[in-house]
Order: sequence, then structure tokens, then C-alpha cells
Amino acid sequence: MPRIALVVNGGPDSPMAQRAWELARRWHGLECRIVHRTGGRMWSVAAMLGRLLAFHPQLCCVFDCVADSVLAVALARVLTSCRVILDTGDAIVELGRALGRGPILLGLTRALEVIGFRIADRVVVRGEHHRNLLRNQGLRAEWIPDGVCPEDFQPAASTSKKAIPPVTLGVVGSCTWSPRWKLCYGWELVETLSLLPPDLANGVFIGDGDALPWLKREAERLGVADRVQFLGRVSYHDLSRHLAEIDIALSTQTNDRAGQVRTTGKLPLYLAAGRFVLATRVGTAGRILPEEMLVDYHGSVDRDYPRRLAERVVRLVKEGVALSPRSDCVELARRHFDYDLLAPRYADLIWTCLRRRR
Repeated sequence: MPRIALVVNGGPDSPMAQRAWELARRWHGLECRIVHRTGGRMWSVAAMLGRLLAFHPQLCCVFDCVADSVLAVALARVLTSCRVILDTGDAIVELGRALGRGPILLGLTRALEVIGFRIADRVVVRGEHHRNLLRNQGLRAEWIPDGVCPEDFQPAASTSKKAIPPVTLGVVGSCTWSPRWKLCYGWELVETLSLLPPDLANGVFIGDGDALPWLKREAERLGVADRVQFLGRVSYHDLSRHLAEIDIALSTQTNDRAGQVRTTGKLPLYLAAGRFVLATRVGTAGRILPEEMLVDYHGSVDRDYPRRLAERVVRLVKEGVALSPRSDCVELARRHFDYDLLAPRYADLIWTCLRRRR
């Protein structure tokens, strides 16, 4: 039975560990082992390499183009001649540029991307636009988006409630500071709330990150601190309970290269939970969501976006649109992001790589 190592840059409760586990448990005829990142950088590379050599896999799937994982797998490939699949959700150079990294860090990021693509027999990307970009560069890439197990987020069997205030706007994500734009994920939530009457909407932010203190201060500055719950990091198994309290889930991607290539792992979760989504008309969301759930976003930072979000929320309430739970959203999750559909596609790719001679 072929041995497959799934190398994850994070602990067992990280989003990529969840993706690896959901895929592996659906692969039949393959012996799978998940290798997590632990400790500091040099230690993590050595530790992951040691576990890979002990397992001696025929193929490594490395999740995300991150230095520790890529270096460990590159060394394992040299020492064991294993095949490699690189599974990436970001154009990391464009993402680094968006985060404001300087020339040296951008150069190192570009070198990491080159190494990742060089060692990979095949590349898996999670955004359709990303696949097309790489194919235009002569790289073979397969599109297998972020997934979800819909049964884990099945909303309670009830009819969708009308948009009766106060409605709850919600965001799930990592709150990482961008020195270039002086913003972080979630800024649109607090600014949108500041444009809405207190009795019309409140908010919830689920996640953590280095910019969370700034986001809380921004909520205080805008006078909405008492209308936003900051829940911090929530485990995957508890997430469905918190999503059930959200009426409108916000999914914001910038309208630039960094945002266009992404599916974003939050969108499948929102849909599986039956949440009404307001998303930017960018990437996968712009292709699969109905018009009533899409909001225009311009460029890398659209300062007018919160106003458009606020206007849409007011319109939804005024028209009495049915909000969460939405059975049509659950159906979208099943059609596009169900791991029961994604895992066989991934398994076919693995078997193709195993049969292919170097």
C-alpha cells in the first residue's frame, strides 16, 4: 500500500490540518500520515524531516507554500526520491507585496515559491483563477478548492427568518496586520457597523491574530465596541455553533492578484452552515454566488466598500429578504466544496503521480 505523507504547517487544530484529515480519511488503498509543524523554524524543519524519513513515503503532499514545510519536503525528496504535490491557496509573492514586505523579504518569498514549484511533480491550487495564471506560465496546476464536510455544519431544520433587526453581521478569519495598507481583516465589519443605526445591526468577529488589538481599538474609536463581540480563536468543532448565531456572513477579498486567486476557506464554511453571505465580487465567490449576495469592491483597499455594505444591509432589511439559514447556500456548498466530491479528484492525482516516472 503506497505511503502518503501530508505535511501541514500548523498544529492538529489548524485549517490545513482539517483539510488534510478530511481528504486522507476518504482515500482508500493509501496509507496516510499527517506530519504537523511544531516548535521554532529550524527545529520544525528537522523534526518534520525526521518524521518523514521514519515514515519513508512514496509521495508527500505539502499544504501551503511555507518555508518550514517546503524545506523539509525538499530534503526528503533528495534523500528518498519521493514524489511531491504542492497544495497552495495563495500567490505568495503577491500576498507578500500586499502585506507590505520589503525587497529582501519579497526576494526570499519569490525564491521559496520557485523552490516549491521546482520540487513539485504536480501543483494543486484552491482558486480557479490561480490555476489559469499558473497554466499561462507553463505550470501544470489542478484546481481543488477549499472544502467542507456539510454534515458538520448542518443548520437546524427551520425556515429562513426574515431580515428583522437587529441583524448580526459576522466575520471568521485571521486578523493579520498589513503595514502597507494600515489595515487588517475585519476592518470592514467595524466600519460598516459605524454606518448603521445601533438598533439595526450588531457584529461578531471570530478569529485571532497580531492585529486584533488594533481592530478592538478601531471599534472603540468608531463607537461600536459595545456592538461587536470578539470571540477569539474557535475550534473547528465549536465553529458551527457560533456560525448559527450569524445572520449575514461577510467574505471580503481584495480585487487584486492576491485576492483574485483565492477561494478562501471561509466561504465553504459559511455556505455549509446555511448563512446568507455578502461577498466581494472577486474570485470564486463572484462566480458561484447569486447576485443578491455580491457587492462590488475596487482595487486593493476600497475605502468606500463599507458604505456599499451598509446600504446593502439596509436594503435587505427594508425588503424583508430571507436570511439564514438558507437551504440554497447549503446546496452550493455540497455542489462545489463537499470533500466527498473533492477527495476522489485528489486521489486520482496522487495515483497519477505515483505511476509517473521522473
